[in-house]
Amino acid sequence: MMGSMAWDTDATQKKILDAAITEFSERGFSGARIHQISRISGCNRERIYFYFGGKAGLFEAALTRELATALDDLPIVGSGPVAIGDFAGRYFDFSRSRPSLARLTFWEGLEQGHPVGAEARALRSANKVTEIRDALPALSEAAAEELLLTIVTLCHAWVSSPNVPLVITGTPDEERRRASIMRTSELLAQDAVDVAQRPS
Repeated sequence: MMGSMAWDTDATQKKILDAAITEFSERGFSGARIHQISRISGCNRERIYFYFGGKAGLFEAALTRELATALDDLPIVGSGPVAIGDFAGRYFDFSRSRPSLARLTFWEGLEQGHPVGAEARALRSANKVTEIRDALPALSEAAAEELLLTIVTLCHAWVSSPNVPLVITGTPDEERRRASIMRTSELLAQDAVDVAQRPS
């Protein structure tokens, strides 16, 4: 019986989070409505407040879950600059197939004024920085952080500001954009290594 109750709780929370991610991604924090999330999820408002404490807590949980999926499920494989380019390509694929993370962080920047769930997100980002340094041992922590920031920004921009590349390039060619991001990330990684190994 207890196992069934735990499953029901997990399933209910997942339904609420799925609905919240959809609503917040499309309308932002200010535009999203709890009653709409309740309707989409099929869960009453009382359940939402019970599990997440309110709209702010729900937004934080939604953003944290999407970030966890993005960073935890996309390990850096191999070593050297080519491994960084490969990661950038897979992160682009993730952003393209699940645009909610890029859109949630876009709305957060516009509306919140501060990062929500900063501690948990910083920990996951630090773990990815460690992976970058494992692939590129010459890099300092600061250089690896800048490299991760650049890759995330490049990939998110394609989703959160889709009209910008369309205006500049005249085409929504996603494969061309993916190849460009991979090559750019690989070159930046190589440059960072060269700088780190340059005699002082």
